[in-house]
Amino acid sequence: MGAPSSSEVTSLLRAWSRGEEDALQKLMPLVYDQLHAAARRYMAGERVGHTLQTTALIHETYLRLVNIRQVEWKDRAHFLAVCAQLMRRILIDFARSRSYQKRGGAAPHINFDEKLIVGVEPDFNLVALDDALNRLAQVDERKSKVVELRFFGGLDIKETAEVMQVSPDTVMRDWKLAKVWLLRELRGGAVHGA
Repeated sequence: MGAPSSSEVTSLLRAWSRGEEDALQKLMPLVYDQLHAAARRYMAGERVGHTLQTTALIHETYLRLVNIRQVEWKDRAHFLAVCAQLMRRILIDFARSRSYQKRGGAAPHINFDEKLIVGVEPDFNLVALDDALNRLAQVDERKSKVVELRFFGGLDIKETAEVMQVSPDTVMRDWKLAKVWLLRELRGGAVHGA
């Protein structure tokens, strides 16, 4: 089966927004591969033997989606952005429920990929990243959203721009500045070479 058309996904999202419950069941197989890729990115940074697996993360996301009401879905990118937010929340809630330390210790470690920090791969945990993103959102909510959509949601520059209703150039500027800001936060205020 080929990739679903954007209009097909958008049509199902709008049907779901109108209250057609079966639209979500029809939608999930069309976006499953993209959700699986996003969940795999999240889980790749988790410790070996983590009790939450990729498929379980997708299923938990689905359960939370079922409970979302009255969302005016715009398109596939908007849907994937919401799913990325849900996955992030699920993992953060899981980490916090396990009483992981804020930094280090038994907390799961993830690495920013090379798209986020070129040539530098610092270790940090998901809770520390979530805390840093929340601090960034207090300073500049748009930059925080760009990181969430690109890093966690796996959206490209164009898709991120569409979701946020800004230009791709704005997304690129926000992406670059957010990377530097987060690096500084995660390193405790010292940015090397920035």
